[in-house]
Amino acid sequence: MEAHSKAKVHGALTLILQKEDGTNEVMHKDNIIVQNGFDFICDAIGNAGSRPACMGYIALGTGTATPVAGDTALGTEVSRLAATYAHTQGTQQFSFTATFNPGVATAAITEAGVFNAAANGTMFDHVSFPVVNKGANDTLTAVFTFTLS
Repeated sequence: MEAHSKAKVHGALTLILQKEDGTNEVMHKDNIIVQNGFDFICDAIGNAGSRPACMGYIALGTGTATPVAGDTALGTEVSRLAATYAHTQGTQQFSFTATFNPGVATAAITEAGVFNAAANGTMFDHVSFPVVNKGANDTLTAVFTFTLS
């Protein structure tokens, strides 16, 4: 009997909002890998002549549309930062983390995504969620975690 496996990629976002008064709010939401994200994976693995730039930026926005596979950008992007990549050898998980300090991304945040450029670029995933109100003196840490199976 021939063995078959179906590769899967599961993504999730955790937002940690540290309010000016020192209290924390935590929100966790699964996301979708968009079609350009799957194309990115394929090209990164097999297209030696045209490998894309690495993913490495997290964008936040205020758009309200439900994410769909054909998305290529956030609905209304308000800020994008370089993210820190992490992966422990021997595991099937990796993450991107960015911290939006006071004065950055001050808005009613409702969506986020991972990209491979500081502006425009290829979108890997997209997630929408209930409003996270980031005040001018708040700090918001976004952690995207991806698990391969």
